Amino acid sequence: MAPVGFVDRLRKLYAKQSGDLPPVLSVSTAAFLSILVTLAYVVPFYISKQTRPSASLSRDAPSVIRSRVRAVTLACIGSTFFMLAIITLKASASLPEALKLLGYWPIGFLEILKSFLLTAILFSGPLFERGIVERDWMLGIRGAAIAESLRSWIGFRNFVAGPITEEVIFRSIIISLHLLAKMTPTRIVFISPLYFGIAHVHHFYEFRLTHPDTPVIAAVLRSLFQFAFTTVFGWFAAFVYLRTGSLPAVILVHSFCNWCGLPRVWGRIEAGVRISPPVVRGKDDTEVSPAQVTDGRVPVGWTIAYYELLVAGAVGFYFLLWPLTESPLALASFAASSK
Repeated sequence: MAPVGFVDRLRKLYAKQSGDLPPVLSVSTAAFLSILVTLAYVVPFYISKQTRPSASLSRDAPSVIRSRVRAVTLACIGSTFFMLAIITLKASASLPEALKLLGYWPIGFLEILKSFLLTAILFSGPLFERGIVERDWMLGIRGAAIAESLRSWIGFRNFVAGPITEEVIFRSIIISLHLLAKMTPTRIVFISPLYFGIAHVHHFYEFRLTHPDTPVIAAVLRSLFQFAFTTVFGWFAAFVYLRTGSLPAVILVHSFCNWCGLPRVWGRIEAGVRISPPVVRGKDDTEVSPAQVTDGRVPVGWTIAYYELLVAGAVGFYFLLWPLTESPLALASFAASSK
């Protein structure tokens, strides 16, 4: 755990409530730099033929995924060093303080655990469906489900590379830029995820390439829906990042949410029998995988239990959101900013 003085000094340097210190950056500069790092993350996808999808080459092709992972890794490294330079030179902060603002140090093991628990509570219903009804827990106990997913390039992208690189750019870098501009934590929570949502709009172009027969309006609605739920997730991730000061915590939460996918909000749950390795799911998946076939409906009581857990999880999340994200490593105080 970091010394109290260390955290206090960071809050004095960067928190909104410290009115005695001028902002390191203007709000417009923070927004401009945020757009630049967002473009640095997305544009390389379309510069090289190795990363650019086409009508005959899906974004899920292993060669595309490998090339894109290399591109976004370089973007993350370059953006991080750029931010370290800004923090240490313009804010006259030490390297440990810069790493703290970027969420790298202290690691915050308790913050990671509590953030994961909070997210698992929210997904109580989907965990019941996947773990009990679909029997994923049997494979999970032996580590088979995780191992099979990570051995595929899609699984590696969805659960490792994607969460790490996206959180580095859209939480560690972009939120730090807005903290240096002394923007209030509440505004940061609602504004910073817009860059995250916009960064996913390019999937509309990719979807049209691989699904040319899909009506344009359907593709637009799909992209708007994706923009909406990525932005909502961004609100949560930004809140957790500011409250815990832990980049690993939001990376784990992101990976877990990708694994769970969007919760079922209607219909009856069904049991399934696997005929191949575990399904690799992610927030972009829209089609049913042939890796699992249903063997009929389960008793209606299981569906009732699912929706009860879904509601209970949402209620539990509401009441535990603040207690489970409270941390002495917080980068900003919401209470102070609201005064």
